[in-house]
Amino acid sequence: MALDKNDIAKRIAKEVKDGYYVNLGIGIPTLVANYVRNDISVEFQSENGVLGMGPFPFEGEEDADIINAGKQTITTLPGASFFDSAFSFGMIRSQKVDLTILGAMEVSENGDIANWKIPGKMVKGMGGAMDLVASAENIIVAMMHVNKAGESKILKKCSLPLTGVGCVKKVVTELAVLEITPKGFKLIERAPGVSVEHIIASTEADLIIEGEIPEMVID
Repeated sequence: MALDKNDIAKRIAKEVKDGYYVNLGIGIPTLVANYVRNDISVEFQSENGVLGMGPFPFEGEEDADIINAGKQTITTLPGASFFDSAFSFGMIRSQKVDLTILGAMEVSENGDIANWKIPGKMVKGMGGAMDLVASAENIIVAMMHVNKAGESKILKKCSLPLTGVGCVKKVVTELAVLEITPKGFKLIERAPGVSVEHIIASTEADLIIEGEIPEMVID
């Protein structure tokens, strides 16, 4: 059974360690804040100038003045702070962020990421993703394994304009957890009920498969 977006976020939340400063990108990554363990202390940073984001607000409890970089309403935790973009990107560029979680349209087997532009479609610019991928030591991508046409987004080489080169460490999709090694994508875990054969058929890049592949633990 393929995972949904919330399940992907739940699995990535297991990668968040006590004391981490974490930047959440737009899309699936924003959901990760909802699923981090209660017994650890984590500071979520948003590039529009927030440190100390909490989970998404319940309907009716939104404050339109408190938003993340994707213009979604958010909550803040006690002690949260607000600052301008220059200060925010100073944090990012000086590598104060321990983990960056991003969405992507394509990821290649050597860790390249394409997540900002589809040729022919209007876009305002690359935005903060450029700084995040250039500065972060640990980047996890949350994405769908295939596009709406059923074509793989896990590739030998990206076809879209790149955001960053050789920077992604791990990818979590609706089908699998993949680690990027010097030899390419290594299959670490598979979604519950999803066969290794199905993952191979859904992946354009070659996969390194060693031994029996365990199922993801979501809850």
